[in-house]
Amino acid sequence: MTTYKAPMRDMKFVMQDLLNYEKHYQSLPACEELNQDLIDAILGEASKFSEDVVAPLNAVGDQAGCQMLENGEVRTPPGFKAAYEQYVDAGWPALDQPARYGGQGLPMSIGMPVREMNGTANWSWSMYPGLSHGAMETIDQHGSDEQKAIFMEPLVSGRWTGTMCLTEAQSGTDLGLLKTKAEPIADGTYRISGSKLFVSSGEHDLAENIVHIVLARLPDSPPGTKGISLFIVPKFIPDEDGSIGQRNNVSCGALESKMGIHGNSTCLLNFDGATGYLIGEINKGLSHMFTFMNFARLGTGLQGLAHSELAFQNSLAYTRDRLQMRSLTGAKNPGGPADPIIVHPDVRRMLLTQKAFAEGGRALIYFASTQGDILTRSQDPEARRIANEVLGLLTPIIKAFLTETGFESANLGMQCFGGHGYISEWGLEQNVRDARIAMLYEGTTGIQALDLLGRKVLGTRGKALDPVTSFILDFCKHARRRKEIRPYVKKLVRLTRQWRSLTRKIGFAAMKNRDAVGAASVDYIMFSGYLLLGVAWAASANAAYKRLEQGTKEEAFYRSKIQTADFYFAKILPRTTSLLQTMLAGPQSLMTIDEDHFVF
Repeated sequence: MTTYKAPMRDMKFVMQDLLNYEKHYQSLPACEELNQDLIDAILGEASKFSEDVVAPLNAVGDQAGCQMLENGEVRTPPGFKAAYEQYVDAGWPALDQPARYGGQGLPMSIGMPVREMNGTANWSWSMYPGLSHGAMETIDQHGSDEQKAIFMEPLVSGRWTGTMCLTEAQSGTDLGLLKTKAEPIADGTYRISGSKLFVSSGEHDLAENIVHIVLARLPDSPPGTKGISLFIVPKFIPDEDGSIGQRNNVSCGALESKMGIHGNSTCLLNFDGATGYLIGEINKGLSHMFTFMNFARLGTGLQGLAHSELAFQNSLAYTRDRLQMRSLTGAKNPGGPADPIIVHPDVRRMLLTQKAFAEGGRALIYFASTQGDILTRSQDPEARRIANEVLGLLTPIIKAFLTETGFESANLGMQCFGGHGYISEWGLEQNVRDARIAMLYEGTTGIQALDLLGRKVLGTRGKALDPVTSFILDFCKHARRRKEIRPYVKKLVRLTRQWRSLTRKIGFAAMKNRDAVGAASVDYIMFSGYLLLGVAWAASANAAYKRLEQGTKEEAFYRSKIQTADFYFAKILPRTTSLLQTMLAGPQSLMTIDEDHFVF
C-alpha cells in the first residue's frame, strides 16, 4: 500500500515565499487577522487527520469497494463512515464556508490545502465531502432564501452531502440531449423523472441526507441546452423546520463497476416522480450549473496534483532503498552489492518529472485559490473583474493539464518500481487506476480544450488571454533583474508571444475551416499548461534565490527548488516546441480520411 506524508514544507513555501498569503489576506475583508501561525495550526491538524485517519483507508477502499444492499442503500468501505464522522465532528466541512450558514468564514485558499491533503491521502474518501462544496456554491448563488435556509446549514456542517447529476445514457457531454423531465406541481414543487449515470457519491451511508443537484427539462421548454432547468432533489424531503422528513422517490439502481476509485460510490440514480425544487430561473439551468462545474473542475485539477504527489513520495522512498546495478560514473554504494537506483539518470528523470508536476501544480492551484478569494471577498470591483477573468482562463487549463500530468506522474511512479509497481501490494497500480478518471469526468481533456480555445479565447478574439499574459510579462520584467533567472525569462517571454501569435493563426485558419479549432485545441491547452507551469517554476526559483541571499538554515530545500526549475526548463518545457508544430499542422491529416478507410 502507498504511504502518505503531508508535504507541509512545500505548502509553506508556496504560501509564504511564493504567494505571500499574509499580505494577500490584509487586502480582504474579515481576513486581516489571518497570519502564518494560524495557518500553520490549521494545516498541522489537517495533516494529522489526513495521515493518521484517511490515508490508511486508501487501500481498504480499493480492495473492499462499496456494496449495494438489497434495499437499494449503499454501504461504504470499512472505516469510511467513522472517518467521516470524525471529520464532521472536528468542523472541517465548515472551514471555508460562510459564517452566515454556520461556517468558519475562512477563505478558499485555506480550504484548498486541506482538500489537497485529504485527496492525496485517499481520493475516493475525499470525494464524499468534496462534492458538497459545489452544491453549496450553487444554492448560495442561485437558490431562494427559503432554499438557503433549509439546505445550507446542514450542508455546511457536513451533516448532509451533495452531488451533481448531469449525465444520462444517451447524453454524455452533450447535455442538450438529456431527457430527464420536470413536471410542475400546484404547490410550486416539481416531479423529477428520469435516470442519471455516473453520479459520484450518489448513495452512501456517511451522512443523514444527500442533496442532489439535477438538470432536467420542463414539458414546454425549448429543445437543446436552452431548455434545461436546475433542481434540488434531496434523498429525504426536509420538513418545514429543516429536519429529515419522508424518503423521496430517488433510488440507486446500480453501482458502476469501475477501473478505479472503488471506495467512492459511483451510482446510476433513478428519479421516479421525485420531489424537486427549482433553482433560479426556468431554462437557465446550464448557466446555474456552471457554478458547480467550475468548482468541480478546479477540484479535479487538484486530483491531478494529488496523484503526482502520491507517486513522487512513494517513488522517492523506493528508489532510495532499491539496490540495482552500478552507477555508470562509479560505485555510489561501494559497501553494498549494488547502488540505489536513484543514482541512475533515467530514474532521476522520472522522479524530477513527478516533482516538477506536483510542486509546480501546487503553486498553480494555490494561486488560483487566491484569485477565488479576491473574486468572492474583495470590495474592489476592478480586482474582482480581473480575478474572474483570470479564473475563467485558468480553470480549463488546470483541469486538463494537471490531470494529464497527474496520470503521467502516476505511470512514472509505477515505472520507478519496475515489476513491483505492477503488483497490488505496493499501491502504485491503484494510483494509476484512480488517476485515470480525472481526465474524463467534469469534461474530458478535449472538452476543456474546446472550452478554452473555442469559447474563451477565440470567442473573445484573444482578449481572454490579456490578464494572464500581462501578468506573465510583468513578472518577467521584474524577474530579469536577477541574472540567474534571465534564461528562464527569455524563454517565457518568447513562449508568451508565441501563445498570442499561434492563437491568431488558429483563428484565421478557423475562418476557412472550423475544424481547425478542434484539431489544435488539445495541443493548445497543453502548450498553455506547460507555459504556466514554467512561470510557476521561474517564480519558485526566484523566491528561492531571494531566501538564500537573506540567509537560511534550509539551504538544501531552496537549492532543490532551483535545481528542479533548471530541470523543468531543460527537459519539460521544450515539449512546447513540438506542440507548436502540431497545432499549426491543421485538420487535413485528421479529416481527409474517409470513415470507411478506418479498417482493421
